[in-house]
Amino acid sequence: MKRLLSLAAFALTLSLVGGIFTPNVQTASAANNAVDQFANVELPPDLGQASLQAYVPDTGHTLRGYFLDYWRANGGKAVYGDPISEPFASADGLYSQAFEKGVFQFRLELVWTDAPSVTLMNLGDHSLNDRLDTFRNDGRRGGGGGDRRTSSWKGVAPDGATATRAIADGGVWNETTGNTISGAFYGWYAQNEGPHYLGNPISQPVRDRGLLVQYFDGGILMQDSTGAVTLASLGSEMANHLGIDTSPVDGSGLPVFDESLFFEIYNPNPMGDMAATGKRWIEISISEQRLYAYQGDTLISTTLVSTGIPPNNTEQGVFHVRYKLEKTDMAGITDSNGQVIALGEGEGQSGTPYDVKDVPHVMYFNYDAEALHGAYWHNNFGTPMSHGCVNLPLDMATFLFDWAPLGTMVWVHA
Repeated sequence: MKRLLSLAAFALTLSLVGGIFTPNVQTASAANNAVDQFANVELPPDLGQASLQAYVPDTGHTLRGYFLDYWRANGGKAVYGDPISEPFASADGLYSQAFEKGVFQFRLELVWTDAPSVTLMNLGDHSLNDRLDTFRNDGRRGGGGGDRRTSSWKGVAPDGATATRAIADGGVWNETTGNTISGAFYGWYAQNEGPHYLGNPISQPVRDRGLLVQYFDGGILMQDSTGAVTLASLGSEMANHLGIDTSPVDGSGLPVFDESLFFEIYNPNPMGDMAATGKRWIEISISEQRLYAYQGDTLISTTLVSTGIPPNNTEQGVFHVRYKLEKTDMAGITDSNGQVIALGEGEGQSGTPYDVKDVPHVMYFNYDAEALHGAYWHNNFGTPMSHGCVNLPLDMATFLFDWAPLGTMVWVHA
């Protein structure tokens, strides 16, 4: 089924909802100051993000709303570390929150795209600039002091030996900076949506911090002696330099963060350890009529589904969970060939109407208004049945709604 509202109405609804910033549990004056700093900042609209606020004792900070969702979707503590600040307005006027390994920033303009609407502050750029900050008064880099391994910070020719070797190794050459990404660094970069979150590589791999590292716009990847790749703790290292307040806050009265806070039911079809590390992502195979839910490389659940029937085939591509509703009505109009020609009541449109009430656990993932949702009106999973949405058994819809926060990647393929 498809969404009740047209995309225009959907966009209007979001623009009218406005921000949802909830002050932290502090003194009244501190809460007022927290709200004041966001007076001219674009805040996340209500898209169905987590409603609870949880406390992380290890760092003395809280998680809530949009950043809680994106943190959970993208690997949480294992990938980005714990929060080291409360949400704040960054110097560039963006709603932000610092974590041990990066700073999340909300970008309203990306809400209207299929891309994630949270990015990372360019801490890698800051760090590299600090490292190479040996300019003389005439603006040229000084010869005394500083890092002399200048070749590591320069791009390489696309047809040169370095780029050729990287590509042969399954990596890529970045045309923006001229740097390559290959090997284990490219594995991490590809698995964690590096082009969006980390951005461009701004160095070649180099020995630094006693490890092999590579600088990117949004962070630094490090490889240890076992070959494992992680993000450097740039958020912690640069918070003071950037003027980010990392003072612990009062978490009394708040639940301590735990994944169990989010689940109404247990995984109905357990396949792997739900404590596995890595980002969350959903694969939908149209040919198999099956959904797979992963955390990193670990398959944690699977189910038969029902995708769209011609001419309303489910769109293929890479998307993200972008809007969630516990329950909604779905309506539209189809023409004589069964093609959906209007969503909602379709005023002025002739054709055959459909209207399904109280569709449960709805997660929209693309601009064709297609969603993952529970289907109570049939039990024919494994066979295409819908107007383009991905029909789920009710128990799996309930579980996935809680497991897949905003920002979770959805890959649909034939």
